[in-house]
Amino acid sequence: MIGSLLRADLLKMRRTGIWWVVFIGPIGLAAMQALNFGMRYDYLVRDQYAADPWAGLLHNTGLFVPIAIYLAMTLLMAMIANIENKQNSWKQTLALPVRRSAVFASKFLCCLIQLLVACVLLAISTAAVGLGLGFGTPIPYSDLLTLGLYPMLASLPMLGFMLWVTLTLRNQAIPISIGIAASLMSVFGASMPEIFPLAWPSLVVGGYKVMTFAGCGIALFAVLYLIGSIHFSRKDVA
Repeated sequence: MIGSLLRADLLKMRRTGIWWVVFIGPIGLAAMQALNFGMRYDYLVRDQYAADPWAGLLHNTGLFVPIAIYLAMTLLMAMIANIENKQNSWKQTLALPVRRSAVFASKFLCCLIQLLVACVLLAISTAAVGLGLGFGTPIPYSDLLTLGLYPMLASLPMLGFMLWVTLTLRNQAIPISIGIAASLMSVFGASMPEIFPLAWPSLVVGGYKVMTFAGCGIALFAVLYLIGSIHFSRKDVA
């Protein structure tokens, strides 16, 4: 059931610009660091990060990962919901012999797949920048692969919230405004108290209690997902 809905949702997205968000985000981050290290090569590579240039590249890229993830979650969920709103197809979708919770799950899986693709692209793009700058071996494959993954797991509460509000509100200006505000606030995440979910991605990027905050992100997301799914199942969103 969910598999059929997921395939249908992915087909709906083929003619939208949603995949451009997935591609441009990670490649843009890598390009920004290529420019940063290229223009300040002597200072960054031969001086500040001479002992481990790969670590320097990962650190500088990681600083922008939280805001990029929050913006991606906001834009992707808004665009996913807007496909149904623009085509006025909620009635048709919800008239199908499927549970509303399955429709809700399908929208979530679409966004999750896109975020995972973006994480892989970020790892590949960052590795390409490092090799292009002549960093050589050994290449920190595990660090590259988790550069976007762990912060994304810590950011999942935002995805749970955006999934909930974008699918239950027709006015997408409200969730988009909240998402952009959260993205901007995440820049100061490292200085926030640990209890604030907005701080978790920045703390994870800094290497502080990585698995703890990634686990907290998953747990809080599960709560928000359950609340959102129940609300979506009971609310008339057509």
